[in-house]
Formats: sequence, structure tokens, C-alpha cells
Amino acid sequence: MAHVLVLNAGSSSLKFGLFVKGDEPQALATGLVDRIGGAAQLSLRNAAGERMLDLDLPPDQARDHHGALHAALAEIEARFPDAQVVAVGHRIVHGGRDFADPVELTLDVIAQLQALVPFAPLHQPHNLAGVQAAMAEFPHARQVACFDTAFHRSHPFVNDTFALPRAYYDKGVRRYGFHGLSYDYISGALRQMAPTLHAGRVVVAHLGNGASMCGMLAGRSLASTMGFSALDGLPMGTRSGQLDPGVLLYLLEQEGMDAPEISDLLYKRSGLLGLSGLSHDMRTLEASDDPHARQAIDYFTFRIRRELGGLAAALDGLDAVVFTGGIGENSARIRHAVCAGMGWIGIEIDEDANAQNATVISSDLSRVRVLVLATNEELVIARAAGNLAG
Repeated sequence: MAHVLVLNAGSSSLKFGLFVKGDEPQALATGLVDRIGGAAQLSLRNAAGERMLDLDLPPDQARDHHGALHAALAEIEARFPDAQVVAVGHRIVHGGRDFADPVELTLDVIAQLQALVPFAPLHQPHNLAGVQAAMAEFPHARQVACFDTAFHRSHPFVNDTFALPRAYYDKGVRRYGFHGLSYDYISGALRQMAPTLHAGRVVVAHLGNGASMCGMLAGRSLASTMGFSALDGLPMGTRSGQLDPGVLLYLLEQEGMDAPEISDLLYKRSGLLGLSGLSHDMRTLEASDDPHARQAIDYFTFRIRRELGGLAAALDGLDAVVFTGGIGENSARIRHAVCAGMGWIGIEIDEDANAQNATVISSDLSRVRVLVLATNEELVIARAAGNLAG
């Protein structure tokens, strides 16, 4: 029996999964190595989502993504010794202008993706490190890249450009959008469960440590809150979100900061962490009585509401809103704060359904349907890798 391995490497984490190859891949096990570079932990769950393993990794395996991958593969091999991995699917954050579909990772493709590291410096190197490690572990398997930017290549020019001299657009300075694998999954889920909504105007809010929103028309991306980088749009766990470029000039000229210092500030010390001075984790902030935690939550929900209005304008109206991602799927408080007082745009939620994390949380009076759907990026990758493996 042929199998597909999925690797989703983040800046300090590695999600992975083993799937039975088929028309619709079936998960055998999914796992996560979290806090790579520190006190890393490996967790593994079976197809039913039941816990199989929680393990603290030793320092040599916790140090980097190579060690994390070896630890993950060792656990997979121990439990599924007969697995025949014919393809490895990789999440690649940045596909640039040219990669709008999954592709097999040849040496030429890898070189092109290496050239995109300056576009996603905190993500692309880890994605490609996972590719190199998997090629060494599975030299005879097809290695397949699935891009977070690909879903947004359908943007019209006005949602793809900045008002800079055209030469920069031609060099690749444009709005790429991210979280595309998540949006791809939600689009497919809507096609299956609510085809009428899928054919209409939908805003999807992918809310987690990384957060963005996407306006979809007939299941295709029309506009996204993220732009040139994964910094733009909504505030995130440690990332700033939308920022006046004049602030960067001030930091350079008046604060004497250089590019690495600004990068560290915007990617690692801003967002919910910077605003609260407490934590990047929404669960910690919601449990806190600290007024700064409340202000961080208020800013987060304010920006979501503001972007929701903008995306509705870009779509010429609104038929549905979908919450997904770790916060979107689990925080009734955030969903309530986003939707409260939005009757003017057609949103009325059922508070009991919202508190229960129901799939449909809009009330019978709501013109706009509001849903909560769990995303599954790994399944999207498994499908693409299996298809390219033949």
C-alpha cells in the first residue's frame, strides 16, 4: 500500500502526517513538534484524533528542524513499519509570481525557491530545510511543493499591486497573500457542504498565531489582508500587522535601528505580545485581568472588523463569513467581539451556538451566514502530493 508523508515546517514547529494514498487520502497519524530550538515536544495522534504520544525531545533532537524531523520519522516508522512512502508533500510559504500550482521539487525548482528567501526570510529557509532532510530520508519518493501563496494568484491587478513605480511590481514587489493552503481547504469544504455559499461572496478569517483574512468570490481569492509579506494586515501573535511605512523610516532615522533589529521587532516582539507585554497566546490573554491584555484583544478584534468591511466592499457584498484557525475555531469570545453590532452588514449571531463552537453560529435573522470550520492544510498537501506521484 502506498503512502504520502506531509511536512509543514514553521519557524519553530514541524507539523507532519502519514496518509494512505488514494483519490481522497486517509490520515493514519498526524503530529507536531513544537518549540524547536528550545524545550521541544513531540505529539502524535491517530486518525480519530486520539493521543498516541506526548514526548519531550532530548537537546540534540530539539536543536533544529533536522533533529525534529528525524524524531518524527522515528515515531512514524515505529508505529507503521510497513509504510511505503511514495511521495512527500511540503508546505512552502512563498511561491513568488510563477508557482500557482503544486510542483515536483527538482533541483531547478529548489534553486528558484531559494531565491525567494528574501521575500519570506523567517519561513522559507525552514520550509526548504525540511525539503533537504526529506530528500535525504526518502531519496526515491517524489518531493512535492505546495505553496501558501498559490491560492491568491487569481487576484486582479488592483488587489495585487502597490502604488510604487511599476518596475518594482515587475521585480516581484506585489501583494502575494498567504495561508493559501488553509483557504483552499475551506473553499473545498464549502463546495461540499454549502455549494450556494461557495458560489457567492465569502470572507474567511484564518485566526491563529498567524492571522489573515481572504475575500473569496465563487471559491477563488479576490483579495487578502496579507500582502508582500506575512507581516501585513491583521495583528498576530508576535507580528505587527498593518503599519504605516513612515514608522519604519522613523525607526531607521530616529531610533538608529538597522534592518535585522527592525525585522526582529516586527516579526517577534510586536502583535499581541507587544501590545499586552504579557503573551502572544490568545488563551493566556483571555484568562488575564491585565488591562493591557484586554487592549490587545480589543485591537485584534477591531482590525478584524475593519478588514471585514473592506473585504465586503471588494466583493461588492457579503453572503457568508467563515472563522477558522486555532483562535477562529475555538474562541467564542473573539467571534462574539467581531460580530457584535454588525447587523448593518447583515450579521447576527446565535450566542448559544457560538458558545458551543457550532458549525453554524448565525441566527435565523442573519442575512449573512456565519460558520466555524476546522481547516486542514495537511490534507490539501496530501492530495496534491498523491496526485503528482501518479
